[in-house]
Amino acid sequence: MMEYLIRFSQSHETFRLAEIQSLAIVEGIDLEVISYSNESPFCIVRLPSEEAAKALIRRSILAQTIHEHWGTAETYDELHAIIKRDTPHLWPQYKEVSFKINIDAYQGSRPEKRKLELINSFSYLPLDGLILLKNPEQKWTIFEQWEFEAVPKNLPDPLKIHFGRLVGHSVRDLIKTYDLKKRGYISTTSMDSELALITANIALAAPGKIFYDPFVGTGSFPIACAHFGALGWGSDIDGRSVRGEGGKKSLKGNFKQYGLEQLLGDVFVCDLTNSPVRKARILDGIVCDPPYGVREGLKVLGCRDPEDKDAWLVEKGKRNYRNASFVPPKKPYSFTAMLDDILNFAADTLVDNGRLSFWMPTANDEEQEIPVPTHPCLNLVVVCTQVFYKWSRRLITYRRLPDSEVDLSALAQRKREEQIKGHTADDLNSFRRAYFKGFKSEKTEATSDIKAE
Repeated sequence: MMEYLIRFSQSHETFRLAEIQSLAIVEGIDLEVISYSNESPFCIVRLPSEEAAKALIRRSILAQTIHEHWGTAETYDELHAIIKRDTPHLWPQYKEVSFKINIDAYQGSRPEKRKLELINSFSYLPLDGLILLKNPEQKWTIFEQWEFEAVPKNLPDPLKIHFGRLVGHSVRDLIKTYDLKKRGYISTTSMDSELALITANIALAAPGKIFYDPFVGTGSFPIACAHFGALGWGSDIDGRSVRGEGGKKSLKGNFKQYGLEQLLGDVFVCDLTNSPVRKARILDGIVCDPPYGVREGLKVLGCRDPEDKDAWLVEKGKRNYRNASFVPPKKPYSFTAMLDDILNFAADTLVDNGRLSFWMPTANDEEQEIPVPTHPCLNLVVVCTQVFYKWSRRLITYRRLPDSEVDLSALAQRKREEQIKGHTADDLNSFRRAYFKGFKSEKTEATSDIKAE
């Protein structure tokens, strides 16, 4: 086992480790995280080999590069001592190669003259090859980690210094390839390319796997999964998003734009509570961004009032559902019931150890925070958070437990407790209600009412 340093991008900090750990599972790599903090883009890990390091990062979105770790210290004197002590056995193989040494100062800055002095301080390394600024055979990097606002504070030294040899690059440029601005068909709720690709990685999308999005929209998640080799399927209650715009722009057209047609299973119209997908354990992954019900209340197929005979368009639909003008009736749907239905669906359709990764909104106020839902058949893997102003959305990932590991008594209890409450869109959706009240707590509202009186 050898130590490697991962240089992450400076975005989506709570997603970074989750993605790398998921990619280790996809590649079948034994990964040990030695040190990591969301406050730093540097992560030191232990891996079996250089080949494993390259495999780990080759489809990462949040990492930038991975380096053979030669040393970490708080000062340059300490760093040089560590390198001279621990790495001489590596030096001979690089004696004659062309090379380059860079400086990467995170949250800090160095004058060019000082950079050159620091690079020259490594002159004890027996590197006799040519120094090439472009396309050298080997690259080493000095990573400096500075305190926040180190430049305006005019701080003299970094907090920590790392040194390593470049081993491999990520595929972060895929964000540009799948940029929504360049995509032929999108909607207001299309997930941006970076987060869609990260979700696919955390959900373990890979060749030979079947992935499904029950709220497919314009196809961001199946496209991301297809890029990594999975067969993408999807459905949506809104037939307009599935069909597209008169054949000119469509979800299938998006797959064609990226040359991924062969990895699109199919898309169809349904809602999660009235799905034609059989309760068979065949899906390797479910990835989705369910509707939050903010723009309008959540809906599912069905009649609001079953006693109203005139409302039973479903009866008429049995004869006329093929008509282009047919519009199936819908009724209000509970946000919390939707979360439960997603988990139930995953429990019924995922293979052993298959993953469910879905996005869920919540208020940032602890009093109004929506708890992470649970299910006896699903083990919570990780929760990653994207923070906005007064609310956040979380990517919640579960693993489907093998039946032998499921608590049957807890499963039976869950089935007894399941029920839908409320009658209006606001009653059924606590997040929607909080959103339009500016995420004010009940205590704050009561205080405001007293002051107003």
